[in-house]
Amino acid sequence: MKTAVLTDSTAYIPKKVRQSNRIHMVPLNVIFGQESYQEEVDITADDFYDMVKEHEELPKTSQPATGLMAERLEELARDFDAVVAIHLSSGISGTYQGMVAASEMVDDLDVHVFDSEISCLMQGFYAIEAAELANNGGTPQQIIARLEEMKLSMQAYFMADDLSHLHRGGRLNGAQAFVGSLLQVKPVLHFVDTKIVPFEKIRTRKKALKRILTLFEEDITEEGTFQASVIHANQPQEAEQIKTAIEEQFENVEVTVSYFGPVIGSHLGEGAMGIGWYKKS
Repeated sequence: MKTAVLTDSTAYIPKKVRQSNRIHMVPLNVIFGQESYQEEVDITADDFYDMVKEHEELPKTSQPATGLMAERLEELARDFDAVVAIHLSSGISGTYQGMVAASEMVDDLDVHVFDSEISCLMQGFYAIEAAELANNGGTPQQIIARLEEMKLSMQAYFMADDLSHLHRGGRLNGAQAFVGSLLQVKPVLHFVDTKIVPFEKIRTRKKALKRILTLFEEDITEEGTFQASVIHANQPQEAEQIKTAIEEQFENVEVTVSYFGPVIGSHLGEGAMGIGWYKKS
């Protein structure tokens, strides 16, 4: 059985990595005014943060059309017997449900849809691991079993630097945004039961980042190897500094730097920073 791995653009897997691992992708959309852009296709993260500065209104986002996802599955059905589709958390987007619906529109293809319950490169880690198994002849059942195993150790904490995005995007009410701005509150957030929820409210950016690093350090054990990513919203130098600090402290952690792309960045805003990780072996 030939199995394809499909994910969506919010995994933010670099194009070269997608190509080398034969990972297929469907894009979500970011909308400025009347113009819609497919992220990772029509617009890069750098383009996006430049455009945000040029527009008074915050961009909107939308999931891929179910028909588009069905077309993608039809294309894959020409060369594959099965698909493992890995998508961003069902608690923040309808993409997962859309792919479930799309899978029912396609004949002669065994589709397994996996809710990552997370997003960004942490979602990407699931896709990369799935692709390694698929490219070595792994069955959909074996791949899903490994993804469920990964989920047991998958963690991510992140902070929003500008509360106006969370507020205007409907993630934070007006009073909270006003008080947060007044007190310089930098909420540390994480995923719980597929949704983004506050973990702690911390007074300054420096303390929020330190708290996230502490949470990471507390979870890393001496046994085994870990995969981690420092994820940033247009703060590449700061992300590289955090990566270097982690590498100097932990020999058993492989660290990459990734980014909050247009769709996720629309809700978190520029300056957001996070760390995600899981136990690889």
